[in-house]
Amino acid sequence: MQPTDLRVALFSGNYNYTRDGANQALNLLVGYLLSKGVKVRVYSPTSRRPAFAAVGDLVSVPAVKLPGGRDEYKFARGLPGAVRRDLDAFAPNIVHVSAPELLGHRAISWGRRKGVTTVASLHTRFETYAAYYGLGFLEPLLIRILKRFYNRVNEVVVPSPSMGALLREWGVTTPIGIWSRGINHDRFKPERRDLAWRRSLGIGDDEIAIGFLGRLVKEKGLDIFADVANELTRRGVPHKVLVVGKGPAQAWFAERTPEAVFAGFQSGDDLGRAVASMDVFFNPSVTETFGNVTTEAMAAGVPVVAARATGAVDLVEDGVNGFLVSPRDVNAYADAIERIVTDPALRAEMGKAGHLKAAGYQWDTANQAVLDTYLDLMAKRAA
Repeated sequence: MQPTDLRVALFSGNYNYTRDGANQALNLLVGYLLSKGVKVRVYSPTSRRPAFAAVGDLVSVPAVKLPGGRDEYKFARGLPGAVRRDLDAFAPNIVHVSAPELLGHRAISWGRRKGVTTVASLHTRFETYAAYYGLGFLEPLLIRILKRFYNRVNEVVVPSPSMGALLREWGVTTPIGIWSRGINHDRFKPERRDLAWRRSLGIGDDEIAIGFLGRLVKEKGLDIFADVANELTRRGVPHKVLVVGKGPAQAWFAERTPEAVFAGFQSGDDLGRAVASMDVFFNPSVTETFGNVTTEAMAAGVPVVAARATGAVDLVEDGVNGFLVSPRDVNAYADAIERIVTDPALRAEMGKAGHLKAAGYQWDTANQAVLDTYLDLMAKRAA
């Protein structure tokens, strides 16, 4: 079978209506598949004012806004008749689901009934979210649901080896492949550093900017970030907190980091400038499956301090291009950041090491691995 023989139905809970790392990866994948002659049709909730233009043909799936202050996201109500008819007419030979919610479950069931090969990609550690909203007791139940979900497909592709190991710990027996991630190396590079831009935010040339990059939501570890920033202040470690991004928890975070500089949402080359203008990148999140923001900081020559958790453990070589710290150890995070802040030679050495390692992450290589997975599965089915 050739790529031109593939017909892929891709199901996403958020393909383009709100920008995040998962849907950026999905759009890049679809663009790559289309360039190879694969037929792709995407099924996802939509909005009248999406965050960015969708790559490929997008079919809108009816959805409702999530409650609990997270109405920027939507929850699809399964596969209604009109969507099923569209799916039947497209007649895919691959069903690819990217989120373990109702739409993904229904898509897998449709594929199994039709005898169509099914693939799941894992983008987010949803089981960790409950703890950030006072519902940590639900985590074992969520893991059981996720285990069942990923055991219903023909193959799972995960972004990092640590995520594959975690699925095995849960009891997932489905074959697991790696769909890594790439970096826009022209956008994220040390040369993008801009002291004038920093000055415009009130950050002096000789001040150390400790950066946060991402959506401002509690599950990104904002509580730990704030505690560490305050501990550094208590110790008298000179620094400025530079926050790049926006989200529903911004006011909550700002109250806890009153001295922080909020640069807002940045995109394109402006984002590359913002990342390269950091001196230390701090990522205490334990919800990452890969950590796109971590590789972007590495590519920009910025040393990383991150939680010793999935994603980061595959990217950060402890003591080489940054430090890995036990996820909620505020003092250990502060120790690691203080070492980098107070040692310019170490900071430069770690930045160079991260930049060198990041060079190996290329989008075409990563996306070809998904295409190879599709072709291998179809070859096995034919055999």
